[in-house]
Amino acid sequence: MGQTISKPTNPFQNSNFSLKHSSPSRPFNEQNMAPRPSIFSTLRRPLITKTNDFIPLFNDCISAAASRTQEYLLFKDPEDKLHASPEVLTQVFLMTYISQSVSLNMTDRFNCTAMTPEQRILLGADWVWAMLEKPTKNPRIQIAVQVLHLPDREDAEENSIPQEACSESIQIAKNESSNKTTYERMVDFCTSIGKDCYALFLFLGKKNDKGNIYGVLSNNFEAAIGKCNKIDRPFIENFFRGSRYLHTPPGMMQAIVTKKEGDSLTLMVKFS
Repeated sequence: MGQTISKPTNPFQNSNFSLKHSSPSRPFNEQNMAPRPSIFSTLRRPLITKTNDFIPLFNDCISAAASRTQEYLLFKDPEDKLHASPEVLTQVFLMTYISQSVSLNMTDRFNCTAMTPEQRILLGADWVWAMLEKPTKNPRIQIAVQVLHLPDREDAEENSIPQEACSESIQIAKNESSNKTTYERMVDFCTSIGKDCYALFLFLGKKNDKGNIYGVLSNNFEAAIGKCNKIDRPFIENFFRGSRYLHTPPGMMQAIVTKKEGDSLTLMVKFS
């Protein structure tokens, strides 16, 4: 500190020495002393990443998953014998998403964790998306996703699973969480983490639009519990009635990453 570094001088400047046949072009010091970027600054540049650079990749993964799932949602067997179960539809969406995210090499920035059957019962989530901090890879933002199917599909699946087919651990999980609905359990899970954890209820088809995929996302569902409102399917579906605008998946993620810390956010999204 305090050391003065003088600018290199041109040896031909302020000198009586001259070159014959010199051209009338710009002086040497102006022509060759133009500032150039340091090689070290170039090497550092790839380490500086934007917090939202994963959003286009996320959108590609969602597009692939939604398109593949729609094929099953819209499938009609001429003999009416084949029907995709809710479990199959959930797995098709999730497996397609994961496969695409791995191929795009985005899991180190935005990963996806599928829940075990016991976790799905206790926490109410089918999977959790997380935006990771670098270099710790700690989750900065989390989105817990619960998939909702058309009521007739869900009723058919529940009736097809005998009680004795459930494992002991699943029975224990059901007993421990029997006092709350799956919707309430996921809201409790997100609330326990904080405002940076969002609950996303993902509808694979709605009554008036069975072939498309929609979602309701919020980090403020606990406010309904505080007002003694029951969080159930009609409560969640009611968000669409007053909504004039549906976000796209990248629009949803952009709203999340640009939200001020501690603020509440509720969005309706169309994924297909």
